[in-house]
Amino acid sequence: MKNNLFITLLFFAGLCKVSAQIMSDSIIGKVQLLNNSEVNAIRTNLESTYEEVQKEGEWKKYDSIFQNEPDTAIWLKFEIENTSKDTLEIYYFSSHDYTSIYQRMDSVFKIHKNGNFVPLYERTNKNEFYFTHLKVPSFQKSIFYVRSSSIKKKTANSYPLLYSKEAYYQQTYIQSKFEAKSIAFIFFYIVSLITIFVFGLVFWLRLRQKLYVYYLGYLLFQIIYAFAVLRNSTATVGNLFLYFPRTATDITEFSQFMFIGFYIFFILNLLEIKKYDQKLSKVLIYFGRFCFLYAIGIFIYNILGKYLTVGNFIFSAVRFTVLPLNFVLIFWIIYKAKHPLLKYFIAGQTFFFIGSIVAFYVAFTEVNLNLESIFYFAFSKNIIFQAGLLAEVFCFSLAIGQNIFLLQKEKETTSQNLIEQLKKNQLLQENMRIELDKKINEKTEELIQLYSKIEKQKEEQIKNSFTQKLQEMEMLALRSQMNPHFLFNSLNSIKHLIMTSRNEDAVKYLDDFSTLLRGILQNSNREIITVEEELEILELYLSLEKNRMGNNFNYSIQVTSREELSQFHIPPLLLQPFVENAIWHGLSTSANPVKTLTIIFDTSECLKIIIEDNGIGRKASSEKKKLHKSLGMNITQERLALYNHSNNTSISLEIIDLQAENSPLGTRVILTYSY
Repeated sequence: MKNNLFITLLFFAGLCKVSAQIMSDSIIGKVQLLNNSEVNAIRTNLESTYEEVQKEGEWKKYDSIFQNEPDTAIWLKFEIENTSKDTLEIYYFSSHDYTSIYQRMDSVFKIHKNGNFVPLYERTNKNEFYFTHLKVPSFQKSIFYVRSSSIKKKTANSYPLLYSKEAYYQQTYIQSKFEAKSIAFIFFYIVSLITIFVFGLVFWLRLRQKLYVYYLGYLLFQIIYAFAVLRNSTATVGNLFLYFPRTATDITEFSQFMFIGFYIFFILNLLEIKKYDQKLSKVLIYFGRFCFLYAIGIFIYNILGKYLTVGNFIFSAVRFTVLPLNFVLIFWIIYKAKHPLLKYFIAGQTFFFIGSIVAFYVAFTEVNLNLESIFYFAFSKNIIFQAGLLAEVFCFSLAIGQNIFLLQKEKETTSQNLIEQLKKNQLLQENMRIELDKKINEKTEELIQLYSKIEKQKEEQIKNSFTQKLQEMEMLALRSQMNPHFLFNSLNSIKHLIMTSRNEDAVKYLDDFSTLLRGILQNSNREIITVEEELEILELYLSLEKNRMGNNFNYSIQVTSREELSQFHIPPLLLQPFVENAIWHGLSTSANPVKTLTIIFDTSECLKIIIEDNGIGRKASSEKKKLHKSLGMNITQERLALYNHSNNTSISLEIIDLQAENSPLGTRVILTYSY
């Protein structure tokens, strides 16, 4: 009892000393301004200026009734006199969001700004939010007007103090030492996420899949959230939101729900949920969209709503709705999805829930305020939550790596199947050639024997018949060579699409290719077809090449009359080699940004077919084909010669090199049909 009385007396003695020392030569330790007889206060609206406050006459003693309210400002007025020969350095402490100190010394006037929401470039003290450095020259008096305001009501530790220089250094040293390990972890968390983000960006640039876009969004908003948490610390290096302190508060909730939304779509694509359960896939899509909409809405609300009470209700309602729903969806995914990467999802969710539950426990019980607790460290709730998130990110990084391995394995399997199919096609081609040679030999022997038995007067007629049949067999042999040549080039196109990860284009190419192949096989046993039928096959072939080459390849087909084309007959697949040669050897290697192929069917007189490209020309093309001789053109010319020899009509061929000032502009092929 005596000890308590003694302590009480010392306390009141200290207050008396403070009241006297606020205007003394120096201030020792820290001085409480609340209930100080030398400090007056007044409450005003937020728009009141320093000039207006100076004229106010209703100042009162500063006591506990002057608590902060969001829509008002508290002004303090006190005087400090320095009677020593040294400059008096003191630090004004205020936990308010905005603090402005107007210091007047005779004719000298200074303004000091500080506070939680004051940007770094406006703050007097660049190292601390709440401490404002003040100086009173020797043998001088200073009158201070202090304006304080906050966007939320302050309930505890909101009353201002004056610290001596030594007490300030001691206080900031203790605080920085207390936060050091937590700040180190936050930096480790940020650097880890940025490193993983860079790797994810490389994967996306290479593969161009939506999966990596969602993963990058998931990481990006975690990084933003981490910088928002770092803003409340004493760290100065890398603390980006020191320049936008209000934004850090506005963006915290926004960033959390944005990375949750990206996380949902990332899991939806990683585990291919749609393949296992359509209903679950739709629920996840709606849930992810809700997270995005809520994030945008709460961000706008924080900017415009001025942190009204309804904001806390919205915050709580969403938490109590989203968290149970998230828990249900996780078990639904585990039950339905049978994906090989499901184990990484389960591991990541386990770490996330452990971090979330422990962080909620710390926040709810406030065990982090207990000096003996293992959770007694700076930013414990955020650190625990971020530790769970970081472990989850590591699990998903492993899942991304495993996913790339699975895709590569699938690609290798597809390539192997295509190679085996190509070998089968080559074997089929060889067998067809052998069978054809055998039939030709048998027919030749039969004709020779027939020549020896017929009468001499019919020798010329039999010879002509033999020659005609031999020409027909040669035409059949030439078609059998050209079709495999086209097949080989088409399969190379499919292989190119697969090797460049254009899987959807490869599937579409295969569908169109099978349709084209069916048309070629149907015409393979016919000696001649109409030009209209040839045009249909040519259009399908050009659509395949357009799919392979992309948007920088354009072609146009100009027809005077499709009905008139049905009156002209040509050997099947006659025009395709010229078009193929223009694309593969003229346009594909051209540096032109837009590669153009024009085909004209002119029936104004008889029939003239013009095939023109803006490629590199025959000279440059022949230099690049020294090691590879194109068979398609040679075969086609032989077919034209045989056709002209066997029919009453003839088709003439003319190839023109387009030039301007000795520079190649492309190639023009003209086929003229005449009777």
